[in-house]
Amino acid sequence: MSYNGIRFGGILIMIVNPSDYKISHEDYLEGEKISPIRHEYIRGEVYAMVGGSDAHDTISGNLIALFKNHLRGQGCRVYTGNMKVHIKTADSYYYPDVMVTCDSRDRNNGYFKQYPSLIIEVLSPSTEAFNRGDKFADYRQIETLQEYVLISQNKINIECFRQNQEGRWVLFTYQQNEQIQLESINFTCQVSEIYEDVLDFNHP
Repeated sequence: MSYNGIRFGGILIMIVNPSDYKISHEDYLEGEKISPIRHEYIRGEVYAMVGGSDAHDTISGNLIALFKNHLRGQGCRVYTGNMKVHIKTADSYYYPDVMVTCDSRDRNNGYFKQYPSLIIEVLSPSTEAFNRGDKFADYRQIETLQEYVLISQNKINIECFRQNQEGRWVLFTYQQNEQIQLESINFTCQVSEIYEDVLDFNHP
């Protein structure tokens, strides 16, 4: 939900009707540097990030560990949900759960990235519709993005949207006892490795 009151640059801004107030990129970025809570920016409006579950955090952590080892020495960087992606054409800043960029242009900014090749979101009931709809529409405007992955935390199911040579996004699904392939970073692993230690599945 939009804020009724938010602190940016040390100033508390009270908003009676959030739709009547647009926050500048500069104020948003400066506010994020000092805010204890992460916020996403969508065309001038700011939205609070909710906390994640044990399953959400475990899945994200597994991915970071797997990718870090795989990409070592390749000039790529893996980021957790604390790094923003800026989509200039969509006038938005998001915090993907996991993001990989191998583009040298992303080394020039320490607070957000613009050229990822892979973005992953771990789904939750409150974010699933947005991640599948408007957020994916914005992510598709990233010129370097090759794959967008949605991972369920309530059941073992992974959906990978991969852009083909014609620029169309093709869906590939992966389930239990299968091997997932991510062409954007030349990576494969068992689906079970991504869900390792997720309590809901290992301790019913």
